[in-house]
Amino acid sequence: MSTVDSSTASEGAGGPQADAPPKKLDPRRWWALALVCGLQFMILLDMTIVNVALPRIQESLGFKEAGLAWVVNGYLLMSGGLLLLGGRLADMFGRRLLLLTGVVIFAVSSAVCGAAVSQGMMIAGRFGQGIAEAIAAPASLGLIALLFTEPKERTKALGIWGGLVALGGTLGYVISGVLTDLASWRWIFYINLPVALLVFLLLPRLVAESKMVREKGASLDVTGAVTSTAGLFAIVYGLLQAAEHPWGSARVMLPLIAGVSLLGAMLIVERRASNPLIPLEFFANRTRSVINVTSLFFMASFISYTFMLTLFEQHVLGYSPLEGGLAWLPLGFSIGAGIGLGTALTPRFGVKVVAAVGFIGAGLGLLLTSMIDTDTSYVSGILPGMIVFGVFAGTTMPAATNAALHGVTVQDSGLASGVQSTSQQVGSALGLAVLATLALRYAGEEMQRGVAPEVAVTSGYALAFRIGAGLMVLGGVLILALFERVNPELRDPTAEMFEKTA
Repeated sequence: MSTVDSSTASEGAGGPQADAPPKKLDPRRWWALALVCGLQFMILLDMTIVNVALPRIQESLGFKEAGLAWVVNGYLLMSGGLLLLGGRLADMFGRRLLLLTGVVIFAVSSAVCGAAVSQGMMIAGRFGQGIAEAIAAPASLGLIALLFTEPKERTKALGIWGGLVALGGTLGYVISGVLTDLASWRWIFYINLPVALLVFLLLPRLVAESKMVREKGASLDVTGAVTSTAGLFAIVYGLLQAAEHPWGSARVMLPLIAGVSLLGAMLIVERRASNPLIPLEFFANRTRSVINVTSLFFMASFISYTFMLTLFEQHVLGYSPLEGGLAWLPLGFSIGAGIGLGTALTPRFGVKVVAAVGFIGAGLGLLLTSMIDTDTSYVSGILPGMIVFGVFAGTTMPAATNAALHGVTVQDSGLASGVQSTSQQVGSALGLAVLATLALRYAGEEMQRGVAPEVAVTSGYALAFRIGAGLMVLGGVLILALFERVNPELRDPTAEMFEKTA
């Protein structure tokens, strides 16, 4: 089935389809959105919620420093490596089925983490949570795109969903600090269980199954699935190893080379496959390709910002875990305000303008943050950059999520969301591996020159913030230069095709 881009649809807006009476919308869609968003929020929360609690987990389970890193890295490895496969499985076997499967895996893995009595049990649980995100996240986004067929409503729904990526990462620090200080680190995992149970019980009542219609004899492209998953897994693993080892070391270079080779083999396989996991024509859409590349920049900058500013506040300024967690509340509110602003502005000014301005404005917020020093106060030194960054980052989210699904058919909605989620996770790993490593190595060089440790570390963080600012601005420029015209006011052909097949 061919796909017509939104820009092309605008030329025929006055045709017969434009005069057709709109299909009655299911009033349950907003309840379904609330459930899916609640689950996605909890899943994304678990990517960062352990950071503040790591010292307590280390003390309780007897982790050494190298082993403790796997509490974070295990999650990123599984989610980053399996997201693309999860998106295609959702298209092939049903988005509701895959989402419910992810819910079960997520609940069991959270219970394992909360009840962990050994290092292996904790790491296994974190691996399971990463697998759950890889399965559930593409299915969630695919369902939302199909439930909300009216352009304005879809912009609002996708903006809410996309904003949870940043809000989950931000509020993870707050919730972790509160629970760790006032209760136990185990509750950062146990709080997931009632949300998972609620979604599992109610979602089947609110959402019908949706999957692609497969031709007789068609099957999943196993070779493409293995090469793409193994390639992404190897690249994410190599990037994470770069945080602890030199870039030229075998621990970094071998997995990176293997990952690139496997992805190259995947391209050859996909070109020849009769039913490819990733149809190569999917990347022919310039808008989708550009937003997925710039999502790497966005998440690399965002995750490294939250990670290093947390370290700066606790190690340099002396904040407690609770104080450090509460210090992130303004960012959460700013992102929420930005999402509302972006949702209102995108139909008026278009995806390209709103996304580009959001990227560039977030870069300015990071530049403000890079002016920190050892005597920085929260109100005058941290808060201004945090608010600017949060508002503009939130503003770009509805537009960016629309761009990631631009011109996508019903059959490929799970794939599109999987590609976007993969870009975000790989970007997160890239930010931690590259920007945090650059900050620490710069600090080490400064200390060798006799600079005081706190001053050197602060200078390293400031350098990383400036690099993140540059990446954000570069992303905005690429969007302005390369995006096609995407008009969210017009009825998306994807919605029309879904209504015909629903």
